[in-house]
Amino acid sequence: MPTPIFALLPLAFAAQDTPAPAKPQEVWFREGRDDWNLPFTYHSGAGKNFHFPEVMGGGVALLDYDGDGWLDIYLLQGGELVEGEHDAETTGNQLFRNTGKGTFEDVTEAAKVGDKGYAMGVACGDFDRDGDIDMYVTNVGPNVFYRNNGDGTFENATEALGVGDPRWGTSTAFVDIDGDKDLDLFVTNNLGWSAKTEVECFNYYGEPDYCSPNNYNAPSPDVLYQFGRQSFLDITAVSGVALAYGNGLGVAIGDYDLDGDSDIYVANDATPNLLWTNTGRTKFEDMGLIKGCAVNGNGTPEAGMGVQFVDVDMDGDLDLFMTHLRRETNTFYLNSRGRFKDRTSMTGTGNTSLAFTGFGMGFQDFDLDGYLDLFVANGAVQAWKENERFDPKDAYAEPNHLFRGMGGTRFEEIPGGGMAGNPVATSRGAGFGDIDNDGDVDIVVCNRDSATSLMINVAERKGGWIGFQTKGPRNNFVPGARVEVRMAGKSLFRVAEPAYSYLSSNDPRVQFGLGKDAEGKDVGQVEEVLVRWADGKVESYGPRAAGQYYDLIQGQGTRQGE
Repeated sequence: MPTPIFALLPLAFAAQDTPAPAKPQEVWFREGRDDWNLPFTYHSGAGKNFHFPEVMGGGVALLDYDGDGWLDIYLLQGGELVEGEHDAETTGNQLFRNTGKGTFEDVTEAAKVGDKGYAMGVACGDFDRDGDIDMYVTNVGPNVFYRNNGDGTFENATEALGVGDPRWGTSTAFVDIDGDKDLDLFVTNNLGWSAKTEVECFNYYGEPDYCSPNNYNAPSPDVLYQFGRQSFLDITAVSGVALAYGNGLGVAIGDYDLDGDSDIYVANDATPNLLWTNTGRTKFEDMGLIKGCAVNGNGTPEAGMGVQFVDVDMDGDLDLFMTHLRRETNTFYLNSRGRFKDRTSMTGTGNTSLAFTGFGMGFQDFDLDGYLDLFVANGAVQAWKENERFDPKDAYAEPNHLFRGMGGTRFEEIPGGGMAGNPVATSRGAGFGDIDNDGDVDIVVCNRDSATSLMINVAERKGGWIGFQTKGPRNNFVPGARVEVRMAGKSLFRVAEPAYSYLSSNDPRVQFGLGKDAEGKDVGQVEEVLVRWADGKVESYGPRAAGQYYDLIQGQGTRQGE
């Protein structure tokens, strides 16, 4: 019998080792998929051969594809992998239009976006600055680019734009790497896999199971495309991105060093993470080891899945958080003057995450108290022992986690993941956004071989709120801007960036919970809104009343620092 694939890892955790919740359950979310008519189940094709990609998908996109002000949902579909190809009889991806009346309608056929590749991840952005949102879908096999026609339909522009990379793509992101206002494209690739290269692996209990990526020894380079006048150019080699290989899963975009350009972080599975630092003129250098975020504080590469650039401590720079495999903690890297330090222990989330495998994740202020909270979607990649399983019908199912922000970098767990009944599933991609436009953030979770979860926010509100969309002069969404609101002597920061979590694209708007004022009333106004655009220029947009969303147009604010 082959050696168990995780034989070098610490002893397994039993389910009973997880501390029992000590506090009464708080319901922050209700399941809304039936009320909202979101009938989607992700099919992995599992049950025959333990093909490695089966345990990894799929993703979620929240986007306003038709420009009516309501977030629509694009859900990616798996299928059955046969000799590395997708079974064409399996249903494809599906697009659900938000009617604005508390329901969705399936518009996949009308919109022409039902690709039937074995899908993984998705990026959303207005690459050509025409005012509508385009989509790029990664597959186990050739990827697909959907250009938005602006009339409710898309066209498959993959061949015309030259972006049909044939490898196993995972998370992906639109990003302006050169400051020309057009969006370029970064594609994270996992290992070089095909059904013909599959190997036999066993878990701790001697049962056939999914392998570790290291069993294949086939890390892959990622891909960077630069947008030109009419198509994309593969600049992976000349940019420097081809110099590093990994088992890529998650990607996050952010200006971590505050030098006025966008940097790219890749969470790799069992290989060191990559921090592609933008050095100008479309050149990148991997600074992960030098800057302290390639491996954990013990110097060990971890199984990176979901990741987010986020200002957890509200000091104006971007920290990093990523999810990992069972028997590894989810890891928090604190940014200190452009260098990162593993400060997982100060968050209070580490011990909870040790017994579970995290995938999609996101920091949002779900209860509007002025502090960021954290949601993590969990699901195993190796089967739980039969007498330890959370769901006897799903050997990989695990509960999700919700952490209440206590200010700074301190968090406490909310029992049951904030959902009534303590639901469990094998969760993967998670998308975050205000589905019902009521000012708080909802969550869409893709569950492997079970129904997608639509988590409508019903948390007790602890204060007022305000939200913003960052746009260019052509009414096009501009990603990468850092938005700061100032009120009552303090500042709150968000980044207008949809590329984070795992395989997913999120609400491009930024939402702020404002908490209470000194008299215990909901904060009704912010004193000033400052935007640091992705090119480093700063504009002020004056005071704004709480309780609504605003467009912030680049060039229409008051320039600062000149």
